[in-house]
Amino acid sequence: MKTFAQCDLVVIGGGASGLMCAVQAAQGGCSVMMLDANRQLGRKLRLTGKGRCNLTNNCTVAEFMQNIPGDGRFLYSALNRFSPQDVMAFFEANGVPVKTERGARVFPCSDRADDIADCLVRLCTEAGVKTVKTRADSILLEDGSVSGVHTPEGVIACRAVCLCTGGLSYPLTGSDGTGYKMVQALGHTLVPTHPSLVPLESDDAFCRELQGFSLKNVTLRAYENEKLIFRELGEMLFTHFGVSGPLVLSASAHMRDFSSKTYRLEIDLKPGLEEEKLDARILRDFAEQPNRALHNVIPGLTGRSMAPVVLSLAGLDGGIPVHAVTQEQRAALRRVLKAFPVSVSGTRPVDEAIVTSGGISTKEVNPRTMESKIVPGLFFAGEVLDLDAYTGGFNLQIAWSTAYVASAAITKSVS
Repeated sequence: MKTFAQCDLVVIGGGASGLMCAVQAAQGGCSVMMLDANRQLGRKLRLTGKGRCNLTNNCTVAEFMQNIPGDGRFLYSALNRFSPQDVMAFFEANGVPVKTERGARVFPCSDRADDIADCLVRLCTEAGVKTVKTRADSILLEDGSVSGVHTPEGVIACRAVCLCTGGLSYPLTGSDGTGYKMVQALGHTLVPTHPSLVPLESDDAFCRELQGFSLKNVTLRAYENEKLIFRELGEMLFTHFGVSGPLVLSASAHMRDFSSKTYRLEIDLKPGLEEEKLDARILRDFAEQPNRALHNVIPGLTGRSMAPVVLSLAGLDGGIPVHAVTQEQRAALRRVLKAFPVSVSGTRPVDEAIVTSGGISTKEVNPRTMESKIVPGLFFAGEVLDLDAYTGGFNLQIAWSTAYVASAAITKSVS
């Protein structure tokens, strides 16, 4: 197939990492072509944070490392070279004011993810990045080094390629795993992928009964083989398949081996009350209506939808009058209120996940340049790599930092 274009760098994928890489490389003097088949650049980026875009986390590099469940050491150099504060300064300098909210999460002041995406698209245009609405079929080599990219329209000759195709989550935005296949064909290893930051499935029948029931200001605990692996205060909800919501998505990032380990959840429905204070609260509620049936009083503690489930799990007859409830029965009620159990049978499919865990092995990538150790001229950025983090802006920061480091190395190599 004939060559129809030539440039220094081809960026495959117009998402967060692709846009940042293209901007930085073009501003550094590279001729850049970006391939993306989507109708609009930054399509997944525009959906993040429920359309608000949690673009980073305003924390130190040391704090950032604590939010990476895998081997975060690979990112140490990249984060120090393009830190969360550098990302905030970058967008501020380019006309997008940002703000820091609870949990050090950073958003555009406008609460519009489109502003972040539009900023990067504008900068690409101003820097002379040429966008081609097509896909890449394969990466071409000459004498073992990158020489071009094969597309349905023909070959684009180039000196470097940065693969920014994302993972498997949000497949309708183009993150469908094609990037993995292209580099596996060149000899790279794929760490098995699985969904992360994803709703959890449960075999408990009461989840379906409670479908749509949300919980606020509860503490969720997650266990792996009886070891506590997650504990956080926040919000969650029951669904027809199990549980979802912010707390559940965060907990799922800690559940990384369903093949050999078991997981379960406990919900503290009254995290603000220790055992003694909770018992005093129950006794006070009982004293106010001593002759009413238990199932009519419990909703004051649990909400009406959850009351029958709590009574069932506690092994209590809801028809007994509250004055007849024994001390042992109150203790059983307290146990459920402080540790409401939810079994976990697995996660929802990867196309419902926010990020993909797994990807191109970082052992085959230079952490100071993001260049392949196998194919000279091939670079990586973002979720296509075996890098993921917890919720809070950390995953987008990984995209920005890896893209920045890759673009700097590419600019240097082609100059």
